[in-house]
Amino acid sequence: MSVLVGKKAPGFNAKAVINGNEIMENFSLNQYLGKKHVVFYFYPADFTFVCPTEIIAFQNRIKEFEDRNVQVVGCSTDSEFSHWKWLQTEQREGGIKGVAYPLVADSAKTIAENYGVMAGHYEYDEEGNASFSGEPVAYRGLFLIDKEGIVRHQVVNDLPLGRSVDETLRMVDALQFFEENGEVCPANWHRGEEAMKPTQEGVSSYLGKH
Repeated sequence: MSVLVGKKAPGFNAKAVINGNEIMENFSLNQYLGKKHVVFYFYPADFTFVCPTEIIAFQNRIKEFEDRNVQVVGCSTDSEFSHWKWLQTEQREGGIKGVAYPLVADSAKTIAENYGVMAGHYEYDEEGNASFSGEPVAYRGLFLIDKEGIVRHQVVNDLPLGRSVDETLRMVDALQFFEENGEVCPANWHRGEEAMKPTQEGVSSYLGKH
C-alpha cells in the first residue's frame, strides 16, 4: 500500500463517462491543474451493493463540493461500457442514474496499481506463469489533490466499509483554510471554528517543498 501524501498524484489518460452519458476517450486529472482541488476516489465494482450508496452520496452533496471549487471523480476497474450501463439504470433498480461527475474506467488496473489501492496482486511461479492473489478490484481509496497536483490527504477502506462524505468535506475545508490562512486545523476542526497559528518553522514543515 502506497502513501502518496506529499507526492505528485500519479497521472493517467483513460476512458471515462462524464455528464452521466458521454464516453470521453482521454480523461485526465491534469485538466484541473491550477484550477480546482480534486477528490479522486476508487470503488470496487459497478452493480454492487455498497458502491452505489457512496457514488450517489457524493452526487447528493455535489453542490457543496462545487461551492468549494472541488471536482469529484470516481474510478473503478470496470470498463467504460459498464459505467455507462450502470449510469443509465434507475436507482430503484440498483443503478446510479442521475450521477453526473466523471467515472473513470480502469479496466487495465494500472491506475489503481499506481495509487496503491489494488485489493490483490500478481504472483509468478518458477516458470514465470502469472496468477492473481486476492480480489482484482480496488479498495475504497480516496485522495484529496490540491491545485498543484499534490496529494494532501488519503484514506483507504477495506471493501465492506463505506466512506463518509462529511469527513471528505471536512478535510477539503481544512486544506483550503490552511492554504488561505496559514493556520493549522486541530482534531475534529470544522469550518467556522478557530484554528491554530503555528510557528514559522512549523509552517515550513507543513508546506515542505509544495
